[in-house]
Amino acid sequence: MESLDDAWIVIPVYNEGTVIGGVVEETRKTFPNIVCVDDGSRDESAEQALAAGAHLVRHPVNLGQGAALQTGIRYALSQGAEYVITFDADGQHRVEDALTMVRVAKSGEADVVLGSRFLTGTEEVPMIKRVVLRTVVTLSRTSRKLKLTDAHNGLRVLNRKAATQLRITMNGMAHASEIVAFLASSGLRVKEVPVIVIYTDYSKSKGQSLINGVNILFDLSVRQRGA
Repeated sequence: MESLDDAWIVIPVYNEGTVIGGVVEETRKTFPNIVCVDDGSRDESAEQALAAGAHLVRHPVNLGQGAALQTGIRYALSQGAEYVITFDADGQHRVEDALTMVRVAKSGEADVVLGSRFLTGTEEVPMIKRVVLRTVVTLSRTSRKLKLTDAHNGLRVLNRKAATQLRITMNGMAHASEIVAFLASSGLRVKEVPVIVIYTDYSKSKGQSLINGVNILFDLSVRQRGA
C-alpha cells in the first residue's frame, strides 16, 4: 500500500460541528495527516475535529476561509508536508478524488492539481451553481489564461514548492480567485483533473449566489488595481 505520510489534508472549519467529525473520520481512513483550522467557530467544531483524530489549530475570531487555509498550509509545511491538499469541511469532496490528485502531483506532471466539476459531465452540479462557476471563469482573465474550467473548486493539491510560494492575503471567499491569479503568474505547472462533488442539502445551504460570485471578482479586481 502506498505511503501518504508526506501528504497533509488542510480543512478550514467554521461552525461545522454537525459534520466535521464524520468528514475527518472518513478522510483519515486514507490520509493519516489532517489539520483542521477552526476559524472562530461558535459550536463544537473544534472538539469534534480533535475527537476524530485531526490536528487542530484555532483562530480566536473568525477571519475567513482564506486566512484559515493559509494558517493550515503553514502548519502542514511546518510538519514536513511534501503535498498539501485543501479540502472542504462540509462533506462535498470525495477522498478518492483527493487520492487521484495526489498521485498526479507525485508523478511529477504538475506542481498544482485542481479539481474540476466540468471536465466530464455536469449533471450533478445544481443549475445556479453552474451559472455562478461559469460566470466566474468567463469574467476572470487569469482563469482564461490557465484555461481552467472550474476556478472555484476547493479541492486542490499543491506540492511543497507551490505551497511554500503561495501567500493568501484575501481572508474571505475571494481567496479562490486570488489563488488562481497567483497560479497564472507563478510559472508553476497546473493541471485540472475531473472530480465529483457531492451536493447535499447541507452543503448547498452554504453555497454562493450568483451575485456573490460576481462580487468576488469585483473585490479581487479592486485589490489588484490597488497593488
